Parts: sequence; C-alpha cells; structure tokens
Amino acid sequence: MARENGRDSAPDLRILGDRITLQPSGFVEPALTGEGKEEALMKNMARFRSEPLRFLREVSLYVSGTGWRAYDDVIGQPIFYSGFSDHIKSQIMSATLLQAKIAQLADMRIAVEEKDGLLNKNDKDFAAKRAHRRAVLVQGLQEVAEKLTDNMICKFESKAFIRSAYYLVTQLLLRAYHQGIHVSSEEVLRLRRVAEEAARRKQSIIFLPCHRSHVDYLSLQLLCYRLGLALPIVVAGDNLNFPLVGSFLQHAGAMYIRRSFGDDQLYSTLVQTYIDVLLQGGYNLECFIEGGRSRTGKLLPPKFGILSFVLDSLLSGRVEDVIVCPVSTQYDKVIETEGYVTELLGVPKKKENLADFLTGGSSVLSLKLGRVDVRFHEPWSLRGFVNEQLSRLSKAPSTVEIDWKDMKNQVVRQKLLRTLGYKVLADINAVSVVMPTALIGTVLLTLRGRGVGRAELIRRVEWLTNRIRAKGGRVAHFGNAPLPDVIERGLEVLGKDLVGVVEGLAEPTYYAVDRFQLSFYRNMTIHLFISEALVAAALYTRVKQGGGPPIQDIPYQELYDQVLFLSSLFRGEFIYSGEGLAANLERTVLGLEADNVIFIERDEEGHITKVGLSDAERAAGRENYDFYCFLIWPFIEASWLAAVSLMGLSPPPGRNGDIWIQVSKAQESAQLLGKTLYHQGDLSYFEAVNKETLKNSYQRFEEEGIIQVVKSRDARIPPRLRIAPEWRPGRDPETGRLRASGRLWDFTEKIAASRREGKNRRDGATVSTRVVGLTDQLGRKLFEDAVRADEEAAGKGKGKGKGKGKVAAPVRLSSEDEKSLSRSVGEQKRRRRLEGRAHL
Repeated sequence: MARENGRDSAPDLRILGDRITLQPSGFVEPALTGEGKEEALMKNMARFRSEPLRFLREVSLYVSGTGWRAYDDVIGQPIFYSGFSDHIKSQIMSATLLQAKIAQLADMRIAVEEKDGLLNKNDKDFAAKRAHRRAVLVQGLQEVAEKLTDNMICKFESKAFIRSAYYLVTQLLLRAYHQGIHVSSEEVLRLRRVAEEAARRKQSIIFLPCHRSHVDYLSLQLLCYRLGLALPIVVAGDNLNFPLVGSFLQHAGAMYIRRSFGDDQLYSTLVQTYIDVLLQGGYNLECFIEGGRSRTGKLLPPKFGILSFVLDSLLSGRVEDVIVCPVSTQYDKVIETEGYVTELLGVPKKKENLADFLTGGSSVLSLKLGRVDVRFHEPWSLRGFVNEQLSRLSKAPSTVEIDWKDMKNQVVRQKLLRTLGYKVLADINAVSVVMPTALIGTVLLTLRGRGVGRAELIRRVEWLTNRIRAKGGRVAHFGNAPLPDVIERGLEVLGKDLVGVVEGLAEPTYYAVDRFQLSFYRNMTIHLFISEALVAAALYTRVKQGGGPPIQDIPYQELYDQVLFLSSLFRGEFIYSGEGLAANLERTVLGLEADNVIFIERDEEGHITKVGLSDAERAAGRENYDFYCFLIWPFIEASWLAAVSLMGLSPPPGRNGDIWIQVSKAQESAQLLGKTLYHQGDLSYFEAVNKETLKNSYQRFEEEGIIQVVKSRDARIPPRLRIAPEWRPGRDPETGRLRASGRLWDFTEKIAASRREGKNRRDGATVSTRVVGLTDQLGRKLFEDAVRADEEAAGKGKGKGKGKGKVAAPVRLSSEDEKSLSRSVGEQKRRRRLEGRAHL
C-alpha cells in the first residue's frame, strides 16, 4: 500500500483472478513521488485482434466456470438454479396478503353484482350460484395475478447464462469506459463483512444508488458478481421490457413494475407481496432512490414508491429487518447526455429500443469515456433507523405497538418515509467522488468572460479541488499524474463538442462549446456548495445595486430572510444540512469569513449584525464570490421564469377561473417563454429553460398552494392546473392587460432580487410591461387552445370515451374532480401545518 503526501489513505482494490491487492486511494491527492499506479477493480479484457491467445484463454475460463468466474461460492441466499422462478412465484401466490386481497376484490365484485341485480337474492339457488360466481371470480383473479407475477419477477435460473452475460456486458462496458470501474477497498471489504452477517441472519441488503445512466445498474451488478456477492434484484420500469433486452435483463436481475399503479389494488398488492417474499427470503434488492435517471447531473428529489413498500414490510412486522446501502456512481462522461439535452429542451422522449439501449446514440465499441467510480456508504439497519426516528417523533417504544392504519400515525409514517428518502440522498452525496470532467465543467461555467487560459484553468481547478476537500468532499485521483495531465485527460474525455480550444494565441484558451450539456457536469459539484451559493445569492440583492462598499453591505436579518426564502424555494432541488437554517447559516457565514470572501460586523455581544464583501475579495475581482453566484444563478433564473409564466395563467378577459389548463401544456408554454426571453436578452442562462427544473418549480408552487393541480381518476386524462384564486394577478379594467402587481408579482420580484443582472437591469418598467405582455400573450393562447380542444372533443363525442390513448383534458372539472380538488387542497394545508416548514 502506498503512502501519499505523508497521509494514510484508504486504498483502492485490485482483483485479478483470485488475487486481491491494495492500490492507492481514490480519496486523496495525487502522489508526488513515482510510487504505485492506481488500478481499476475491472480492467479491459483481452481483444482477439491484439491478443488472440489471451482472449481465447479468458473465454475458456468463463465457459468452464474456473475460479471466481464460476459464481459458485457467493455471499448471500442461493440464486441461479433451475426452479428459482417457480419457487418465488409459488411463495407469492400462496402469500396471505395476496390471497386476502383476491378474496376482498371478489367479495366487492359480488356485492356490486348483487346490487345491480345480476345475482337474485330471491333465487332458491342463490347461495350456490353466489358461491359458484365467487369461485369463478377468485379463479380469474388468481390467473391474472399469476400472469402479472410472471411478467414482473426476476428469473435467476442459470449460472451458465449469468457467466455469459457477465462476460458480454463487461466486454461492452469496459470498451466504452476504457479506464475501468474503480472502488474503494475500505468500502468493499466493509460491504463484504456486512453481507456475510446479513446472509447469516437471512437479511436482505437494499442497494440504493443514484441514477444518471443505464450503466448504473450494469456496473453494480458487475461489481457484485466480481466481488462474490449475491446479485441484487433490480427494480426497473416496464419501459425496459422490450424485445430481446427485456428478457435478457429479467434473467440477469431485473424485476419490472409499472410506472404508475393507478387504482389497481391487485397489482399494488402483488408488488407488496413480491417485496415481502424477497425480504423474507434475504434476497438482495436494488432500486433507484430518484426513480428515473437524472437528466441534470445532480441528485433528484427522492421517489418513495418502492421505499414505501419496503417500509410497510418492516412496519407490518412481516419482515424483521433489512440492511440499507446507499451507493454513488460517478462517471467521467455519461453516455446519454446528448439525449438528455434534447429531452430537457422539450423534445419528447423516445421509446426505449435495442439500438439506443446498446449505443446511447454512439457506438459503444468506439467510445473513450474514461472511468466509472462506484462508492458504497456504510450500510445501516432500517429497523434501527425507524426506531431512532420514532423515539424522536413520539414516545412509542416500538413499532409493534403502533396502529399504522390510524390517520395520525399515517402522518408519522409519511414523515418516516420522507426522512428515509432524504437520508439516503445525503448518504449518497457524502460518498460521491468528483471526477475531473466535473471539475473542468464547473470551472468553465463559473468564470466571467468567453474563455480561460490554460494556466488559469489549472489554477482554478486546483482551487476548486481544495475547496471540495475542505468541505469534506472527495476528488478522484489518478495515481502519480500531475494536475495538468489530469486536466488534459479530462478535456479529452469531454471532447471538442463540449469544450473548444483556441490555438495560435499566447496560450491555449478553452471555452464552453455546449454550456447546456456541460452544466450536467457542473451540477455534480453543486451539492457541496449549496449553502455558500444561497448566501452569495442573498448578498447579491445588495451587491447588484452597485455604488460604494457600504451600500452593498446587508443587515444580517435581511440576509437571513432572503436565504430562508431561497432555501424554501429550492427545497425540492437541493439537500440541506439537518442542523436547521439558523445554525447552518451562521456556520456558512463564518466559513466564508475564514476564507476571506466576506467580512462580518458584530455588536458588543458578539452577534452578527452586518455582512459584506471583504476588501481582499474585491481586490481579487470577486472571483470566489462570483463562483458561488454562478452555481446558483441558473436555478434562480429557472424559478423566476416559472413564476413569470404563472402570470399568464390568469384567465383572459371574458373567462372566469373555472378553466383548467393541462399541466404539460403550461410547462411547454413556460419553456417557449424562456427561449424567447433568452434570445431577447432578458434571461441570462439558456439552461433556465430546462424542462426538469421548470417541472420542479411547478411542483414547489403546487406544494405552497400558488397553483392547484387536479389529477383525474381516469388515467387517460392528463393532470390539469389553474392559478389559485388568491394568487391570481389582476387586469386593467380598460385594456384587459395583466397588471405587474399583486401577490404573485411580489413573489416573482423577490426571486428576481437575486437574479443575475441582465441587459435590462434596474429597468423594472421594461420587464413589467414587455415581459408580462409576452407572458399574457402566451397565456391567452393556452386558454384558447384548451377551450378549442375541449369543444372539438365534445363535438366528436370523445371526451371520456373508450380507447387506450390519451383523451382531451376537459377544461372544466367534474363533480368528482371538484371533490378531489377539495381534498387535495385540504391535505396540502394540513401537511404544511404539520411539517411546520418555512413557506414561500
């Protein structure tokens, strides 16, 4: 094991054949000496053209199942044997939970048929006919459940298959990521110890990785295979269950579930039963805490679907305990980023197909994407977590004594679930490794000017590396390679489509070619600096006013209020420290003071009274302060854009507030507004039109009651929205134009206070007339299109008619939708009151 820069470090692991050796850590700075060379856990395999004999030898080892390749001596429950699927299926179908639901559904149907007169109670053979009909219904439900089960479950049947699949996928993956898959030996050896104990107790390990690429589940499966751990069963959306690939993945570890269950009680119970069977049997499970892949590069808010099933298994007592292992997977370059950009700009997502799955838009065999880093957080007991949280939330000594059907306890359960989701995200962030491409992308997008010279790029990357480590983050290292070489390698991986270079100057000068796509890599670092970024943006409300330094200083209470507002605004975007705002803000401000970015003025008792930019920071051209602003500004722009777009949802003259607009149409209109404002100079960042960020803003506005959203029980009718009456802006009674005033306008202006100054800075009149006028124009078109589509659908007799596709979204609510809206608004108010969170 190498010692680097005089520091003991957790080494990385190299496994070749049956030999395990330790290599220098990926956590620390590059070694200054010539010692050692980092090795990937998995390296490129031999190729037939260059090394035919070695290639044939490797193939023969997999075919014969020699050594670790046999996958015989694994840690965990028995898998990959003939009859595995039938064994799991029989346990599901015989489960008490499922059988009780089938009986309940049959009884409910019998009751309906009795009410409708299909079963005559006066018939002398009523009891026999009723019993026969019920038996037929039960049998039909059993057959449906069995078919759904077969389509859903993972099928670990053949070791010969998994050995071949491992070899094939490794060949493809390590040709794309030619520098291999890297892990930490400390984390891997700890994971093996935990797995051995879990296997002894017949407990499952639930791997909860972040999700940026299809490669995520492939890399984790390959690592578990290579390390001799029982492969986890991977929760996958049924969109991946397409010809050839669907069956391959199902036999390699995928279980398929629908994206939405709707009101299908049988299907929901079936998924719960399958989760119960897996956890009772001690089988490992893998699901993505974010749900779908992150198109933005940063962690998405948690999705609670599968976590909810797992938590119910535990709270019900059907499962004693499970082990949770958050996982971070980082890439030098993500295969799918080009496709992500088109999706985020509003191009409809393409249906999954074999070609795109294998290539990601490029030939896997010709890509040079660098390396993958996989890091495992220290695993922890879900039972221990639940008990700890309950001791904080209530005086209940154990979960066994709690009636989870009680509505009050349902609120406790929701808090448990939410806390669980955000703890997992925080754990993922805690072990994430920042790659060189992320360092370069972050620097290029946080500097003023068109480009940056080579020397300045190296200096800023070094500064950022030190700041990341000072914040407790981890930066990938590359053996003994000097920083300039690491940067050169990162630039090569990013490619000229993302980062261009101007030759023939005094020094090579680099510039961002595709800022939108490059922002994916910048967003991989933002979680480390979100507190500093929020403080910088709050201080910017004064800095942007210009004038002398005293004018730009901000009272601490004013800083606190703006940070509170911004942090609440981005509650769905970022993960904050659990210390609370007051403690977190003070710690952040003191840290910025120690870094000489700001100065602090205190009263006689030592309390902070005023904050401003330090003289040293001003002398340095505000480069460090600007760095934090540049990180958060694109998100502030997106929230401002979303808020401005809501102005257009005010009903046009002659329309009342009972017209409902399709959510997706409103968001598309907001995107169009953003693109227009960007090209006209009123929006500084094109990435502010990012579809996902706009969607998150709309979700946040819904949570705060600014907009109201109705989801119909008919799955074919898309969600609809309107602006809440109390937030609706007024109109000029003579001209009918929107007024730049009122509660929503004030809210928008509060966001704008921290926006980067654009061409119309300090020209509020221009923004309030032209921008609002454009918003109104697009809003009127939304209403016209919605009413026209509704009238056409009514004229054709469609509406809620039969058919599998989407139907036109009615512009008015049915009585059932009105009741749903009333319940939803009431629930949101209660939730805000119970959570006691800061409101916008």
